[in-house]
Amino acid sequence: MELPELLIHPSILYYKKPSHAMKINSSTAGNFNMRCIEIERKALLEFKEGLTDHSSQLSSWVGKDCCRWKGVGCSKWTGHVVKLDLRSQADSGFAILGGEISPSLLDLKFLNYLDLSMNDFQNIPIPKFMGSLEKLRYLNLSQASFAGMVPLHLGNLSNLHYLDLSDSSPGRSWVSDLNWLSGLSSLRYLNLGGVNLTKATSWLQAVNKLSSLSELHFSNCGLHNFPHSLSNLNFTSLWILDLSANELNSSIPEWLFNTSTLVEIDLSLNNLSGTIKDVSWKNLCNLRSLDLSTNALYGDIGKLLGGLTGCSNSSLEELVLFYNEFSGQLPNSLGHFKNLISLIIYENLISGPIPSSVGSMLLLKELDLSFNKMNGSIPESVGKLTELTKLHLDQNSWKGLLSQNLFQGLTKLEEFSISSLDKKFVFDVRHEWVPPFNLQSIQIIDCSLGPLFPAWLRTQKELSSITLKNVSISDTIPDWLWKLSPQLNVLDLSGNQIRGVLPNSLEFPFVVDLSFNRLEGPVPLWPYVVILYLGNNSFSGPIPSKIGQEMSSVLVLDLSGNSLNGSIPSSIGKLEKLVSLDLSNNHLSGKIPSHWEDLQIVTNIDLSENNLSGDIPGSMCSSPKLDVLKLNSNTLTGELSSSLQNCTSLSSLDLGDNRFFGNIPEWIGGSALSISELRMRANMFSGKIPERLCRLSHLHVLDLAHNNLSGSIPPCLGNLTSLISSPPQHSGNFYSTPQMDLILKGKQLRYTKTLVLVNIIDLSNNNLSGKIPEELTNLATLGTLNLSQNHLTGNIPEKIGDLRRLETLDLSSNHLSGQIPTSLSSITLLSHLNLSYNKLSGPIPTTNQFLTFNDPSIYEGNPELCGPPLLVACHSPNNRDVEDKDDKDEDETEDKLDKFGDQGVLETCLFPFP
Repeated sequence: MELPELLIHPSILYYKKPSHAMKINSSTAGNFNMRCIEIERKALLEFKEGLTDHSSQLSSWVGKDCCRWKGVGCSKWTGHVVKLDLRSQADSGFAILGGEISPSLLDLKFLNYLDLSMNDFQNIPIPKFMGSLEKLRYLNLSQASFAGMVPLHLGNLSNLHYLDLSDSSPGRSWVSDLNWLSGLSSLRYLNLGGVNLTKATSWLQAVNKLSSLSELHFSNCGLHNFPHSLSNLNFTSLWILDLSANELNSSIPEWLFNTSTLVEIDLSLNNLSGTIKDVSWKNLCNLRSLDLSTNALYGDIGKLLGGLTGCSNSSLEELVLFYNEFSGQLPNSLGHFKNLISLIIYENLISGPIPSSVGSMLLLKELDLSFNKMNGSIPESVGKLTELTKLHLDQNSWKGLLSQNLFQGLTKLEEFSISSLDKKFVFDVRHEWVPPFNLQSIQIIDCSLGPLFPAWLRTQKELSSITLKNVSISDTIPDWLWKLSPQLNVLDLSGNQIRGVLPNSLEFPFVVDLSFNRLEGPVPLWPYVVILYLGNNSFSGPIPSKIGQEMSSVLVLDLSGNSLNGSIPSSIGKLEKLVSLDLSNNHLSGKIPSHWEDLQIVTNIDLSENNLSGDIPGSMCSSPKLDVLKLNSNTLTGELSSSLQNCTSLSSLDLGDNRFFGNIPEWIGGSALSISELRMRANMFSGKIPERLCRLSHLHVLDLAHNNLSGSIPPCLGNLTSLISSPPQHSGNFYSTPQMDLILKGKQLRYTKTLVLVNIIDLSNNNLSGKIPEELTNLATLGTLNLSQNHLTGNIPEKIGDLRRLETLDLSSNHLSGQIPTSLSSITLLSHLNLSYNKLSGPIPTTNQFLTFNDPSIYEGNPELCGPPLLVACHSPNNRDVEDKDDKDEDETEDKLDKFGDQGVLETCLFPFP
């Protein structure tokens, strides 16, 4: 008796019925008065007994006629059970089966279709007995939470056409050897996505034996090797090849380009590298979908596309190349791809304009050229793409005008985004324009759209996201905006000159960014907003006292850079979902609220640049996830609370410009070991620099300047790992941009996103004494070293030239002696140097980098220095005389230090500092 022939088509699995096919359909079995076989009915009931079915999905499994049971299919000719389809419709809210799988299924001798997918068998292994269901042609156990080693016994299923063991939890199941696949000589569809194949090194050779294979899905399997040699290529029927989300780290092998039957290729999310020859595609004229995204491929995009046009009639429908390093210009031959539906090549290095031939791709629905280096104007031919639904042109250097005429034919457009790095692009539409489309999202950044608020936006009733950022709008925010679209989730109007007062109530959206405008009035309470950026406006008055109750859903609250006054309301401590809080740069006063215990997931707290007083509450470190704490530029006082040692996850701590006193606590180098930026300048800290700071392996910013610290510089600072070699850069958190004010090259600069690149030690304006530790010269990545305005003695370390990345060196106003080390001249990045007011002697180096230091003031106050740019000529004493004088000066300095000892008051009188 002839069974239906199973055909595998890209993305579609269907049955082709031969002229005398046996119908597999339980719903018609009764028409022939064929009841199920009793032994098979009992087998099904025993199988049911082993399952957990809490919502009675198998409630129909009663009575004598099992052919009428849900999910059971019988032959209408013999009554034998031939199909068991218990796939859970989990995405539709139906019940999920679990439990054990009974070997009673072996009594279903004619079973050829078994589907248990989308269930939850809670990490039990796939039963070995399934390899004895010899009539099986279709086996689907995907997304059913099986675990352990895939049984080799499945290789006995010689009639199998379809095998799907894929899992959305990678690595839960594994296979160490795929040679058992050779027994599946009829296999046409194979999906092991998510199954760990890291040990199956001969995976390609095993699969190559399956001459009937049409679809191969090995996504997220941990594959590393992509064999380049494959003798006797056997993929004569292969249509779909999916090796995405693996760790393939070679170039694309040549044999792939000889698999002429391929219709879909997905190699995305790997580590593939190298170029692709423009002649490689000549055998792939059936190709409809090519996805090479998220790799490290490079080469001329023009040659790549030129190779793809080698077929007389290109069938390509989808080309996805984003997150690679392709360069060059899009060729005019782009118009050859007349069947193309999606062209997605963002995040590459593509330059030049969009070719006008793009207008020939009349079936195109998605065009994404974002984040490249493209320039020029947008060609009018884009307006011919009448099927276009998504047009993304962000982060390029567009110029010229984009007129409303271009959009007249784009009636199906749903998503539109554009931005210009050169900020020379004008969105040229009439104020009263009525667009032909109905957008779902719009994003226009760094273009000229204003000065009036775009009234045409009022016609877009289905918008879920609006971003009009830095678009030169200097108008009053319209009332209709707040009633525009009930499904609006994102509203970003930041970086304009928008005026007006915000409404007291707002039912949507969830994300609002109105920062860097001229909005005024009180801060509104919007209960449904989850992320709120209102920074750098002109809001005034106090923060509403009920903010903790009325905005209980807020994750991010940024009210920085306004004119808010009064105290911080205690209800802030009730915002249990808060992740980031920024109230900096206002006129807030009073004490910091004492209760922060409920903020268990907050990662960023910034209260800097206010008039806050008192001490730091002990509960401020209640969140184990606190990453950034900025309290600088207030009038806070007191010794640092020991409770701050609970901030074990801190990476950035800024307490500068306050009135804290006492010793720097030992816990900073104890429990808080993850600190990478520590700024405590301009306080009244005293005592020694704790050696525990040397344990901060992530530290790259250390600013203790302008305090009353004494003692010597700990030599162990030369062991700071992050300043010895380039560390993994801390990227902050998703909701906040790192920010810190630092003195570099004599100027106070505010660092934000580039803070991770700044490497600085600033110990200036303290009472530090002793020698500069030789160990500091180990800090090969240090960019700024400022030890000025202290009482340091001895020579400048001879190996200071080892600080190859040093840009700023300030050792002024100390008591350093000896000659300027010639190794300093080899630091080619050094651009800011100050050695004034010391006891240095001898000639100033005149080679390499010192040729750029022409300002004599950086050497003044050293009467024994000579040579350009000073007017004092060197008399060339013999080296021994210089060495003797250096030794004598150093001995005299040490005698003075012995005489005065640790009398800080007397020493301060002798060596005054500003």
